[in-house]
Amino acid sequence: MDTTDPNIEFDERGYCNHCREAESIFNSEPLCLNPKEKEESLKKIVDEIKEKGKNKKYDCIIGVSGGADSSYVAYLTKKLGLRPLAVHLDNGWDSKLSVTNIEKLLKKLGIDLHTHVIDWEEFKDLQLSFLKASTPDSEIPSDHAIIAILYKIAAKYNVDYILAGTNTSTESILPIAWSHGHYDWKYISSIHKKFGKSKLKTYPHLTLLDFFVYNFIKKIKWISILNYVDYKRENAIKILKEEMDWEFYGRKHYESIYTKFFQGYILPTKFGFDKRKAHLSSMILSGQITREEALKEIKKDVYPSEELKQDMDYVINKLGLTKEEFEQIMALPPKTFWDYPSHEKSWYFSMGMFFYNLSGKKI
Repeated sequence: MDTTDPNIEFDERGYCNHCREAESIFNSEPLCLNPKEKEESLKKIVDEIKEKGKNKKYDCIIGVSGGADSSYVAYLTKKLGLRPLAVHLDNGWDSKLSVTNIEKLLKKLGIDLHTHVIDWEEFKDLQLSFLKASTPDSEIPSDHAIIAILYKIAAKYNVDYILAGTNTSTESILPIAWSHGHYDWKYISSIHKKFGKSKLKTYPHLTLLDFFVYNFIKKIKWISILNYVDYKRENAIKILKEEMDWEFYGRKHYESIYTKFFQGYILPTKFGFDKRKAHLSSMILSGQITREEALKEIKKDVYPSEELKQDMDYVINKLGLTKEEFEQIMALPPKTFWDYPSHEKSWYFSMGMFFYNLSGKKI
């Protein structure tokens, strides 16, 4: 990590605030537990899920993207004897490889799939709004919709648990300045109101009331299940390849064509943000790669030139832009989350998040 994160701070040892925060997380449960204690904690959670899921068609909900983390969650849930329903958001940007990975994986595991196909014209208008807003978080329209759909499907099937692929092992570092506001519907809707051209009639979203109902009335728990096992990404990829006929897609989150282009081209070109630094730093902290290996990896081209032109043409055409219009968007002055209206600026949101974290809903 370096000063491309404008909020980074280094202490007298040369340790940045991200490392210090990660140290604190790694020293808390369940990450600080020894293997036997982790196994016992995981068993307790699995037993609870099975007990709450008795007489229900499914006892947990999992999201699947075709990527390594979510695919390994699917693999793990079946190994633990759970009965998951897999949920996938088709936002129009799935690569052929991600679709194939999902189909092969779920068929081999015998897991049912619910696919929510988003209204493309609405979603395109929202993505274009974020690009025109000139913030470094144009992935938020997808991320927010995924979260909303997972909660909605859990409520529909009266399931109490969502098992997520988010994990500290590979995601302990992610600067707020690089992406922020994933849960904030006021932020999302304010950007669309300013830059969008059509109404969002069917876009899956979470209002503050929805968030309260799902978490405190329906009491749906969101569990980062990979934090309860010794999750090593390379080991997970090897298992998925050998046992599930799964194929790797290159880099973290590159199972989506838009994500690949946004993280590989737009972020570093316009904002100077290279998300590989955060991903590799997280893996250094969890002992999955050495700093020397990470420095060697970061020297590689962020986007192979033979792929860039093809992907750029595809993304620009799919968004209905001309090359000139895209270049005009790229030339806009960079903005941040704080330049637009949001719930986070309000006292009631801060208080709500305080009680949410205090309640321990997110495990």
